[in-house]
Amino acid sequence: MDHDSSSRIVDSLREWIAAAAPGARLPSTRALAAQHQAGPVTVQKALRVLAAQGLVETRPGAGTFVRAVPTARPADYGWQTAALRAPRSPLRTVSTALRSTPNDVIAFHSGYPDRELLPERLVRSALGRAGRGEAALSRPPVVGLPELQSWFAHELRTVTPAGVTAPTPRDVIVLPGTQSGLSSVFRALAGAGGPVLMESPTYWGAILAAAQAGVRVVPVPSGAHGPDAEELARAFEETGARLLYAQPNYANPTGAQWSAPLGRQVLDVVRAHGAFLVEDDWAHDFGITGTPVPLAAQDDSGHVVHLRSLTKSVSPALRVGAVVARGPARDRILADRAAESMYVSGLLQAAALDVVTQPGWQTHLRRLREQLHARRDLLLTSLREHAPRVHVEHVPRGGLNLWARLPDGTDLHRLVRECEAAGVIIAPGTEWFPAEPTGPFVRLNYAGPRPAAYPDGARILGEVLAHQHG
Repeated sequence: MDHDSSSRIVDSLREWIAAAAPGARLPSTRALAAQHQAGPVTVQKALRVLAAQGLVETRPGAGTFVRAVPTARPADYGWQTAALRAPRSPLRTVSTALRSTPNDVIAFHSGYPDRELLPERLVRSALGRAGRGEAALSRPPVVGLPELQSWFAHELRTVTPAGVTAPTPRDVIVLPGTQSGLSSVFRALAGAGGPVLMESPTYWGAILAAAQAGVRVVPVPSGAHGPDAEELARAFEETGARLLYAQPNYANPTGAQWSAPLGRQVLDVVRAHGAFLVEDDWAHDFGITGTPVPLAAQDDSGHVVHLRSLTKSVSPALRVGAVVARGPARDRILADRAAESMYVSGLLQAAALDVVTQPGWQTHLRRLREQLHARRDLLLTSLREHAPRVHVEHVPRGGLNLWARLPDGTDLHRLVRECEAAGVIIAPGTEWFPAEPTGPFVRLNYAGPRPAAYPDGARILGEVLAHQHG
């Protein structure tokens, strides 16, 4: 009976509250008890229910009042427009490659390998040892842990031909991932407003880093086998550029790998113009049917600035990389890095070094090569069978991606939206062009999760594309 009385009081007071103004005072407990012919305890129980629902509030010594419902006031950040002024260059949104997605979608967009392709056991063990060691509590040198500098230098030294002086550990600067290193290199070697030649298409992060550094990007056409050396020489002459950013091995997004003769030609062009080649060796650990040899191993005159990342191959949680540079260029890059981040976490450096010096690291790389080979071929086969309109001109010998041309007239943004609605996430190729795209392209990652779903993903892509083109 008490419960029924309390419920009736709650319902009655809800109607009263709905008609009352915010802040109105409810009748006293005694008055409500008399009105509803109930005891004070029953009335108090009803008021507690209304308070829990946020309809009333009790103020000790004053009574119970209708609670004012706060109205959301839109935030006004208009003042920042005047404070910030116009950006130096058009703002680029974060790449599709960095999107996090639910587990039930087919993710062809990611820029990182799936977790099952990482050396998880090595990483977990290394982090545990690093946490128990001196690196957990001490500040490392600005240039990086000496042991890690030596490892990066040794890796290049093992492929340096006779007659070429190999880099020393002093030439190595450890980075918190090579993305930040790109910004430092552009600022230090090109300077604000200076021209930087870039292959087109190229890594979206390099385009973003160039914009943040305030340099002027000059696109140089590049195809399935790299840029044309004569076209590159003409670009140097016309622009006066002293910096070329390129990915000679397994370029992102095209998967292109320069031949040995092209590498020598490009080095000759760079040397003839007294310029630098910024060699992004991001996919060093992702060879499939080839083994990459960095151009930095062929240069001892300081023309090649070499970027080497461990983030994708070891773990995205261990953002560790390095830049290898010689002479005054190295000093300028170091000065910029010290101003930017002072030093890289010693804990992460120690863990990364532990992973790559374990005997199991080479075993992992051999297994990774086999896994990438199988995934790449599975995606290629799936596209040929289910999405014949998707044209893959070049089968990469390494890396993580296929670069695919779509039929002329394809509405790329509509395609991306409709694929996502059907459960497939793809990355539009527009993100990889520093200027206007030369056609409708998509980048498809074959190192993502759920490879068993690749045929379904290709089928959906093919169906959406066929529907668009009738």
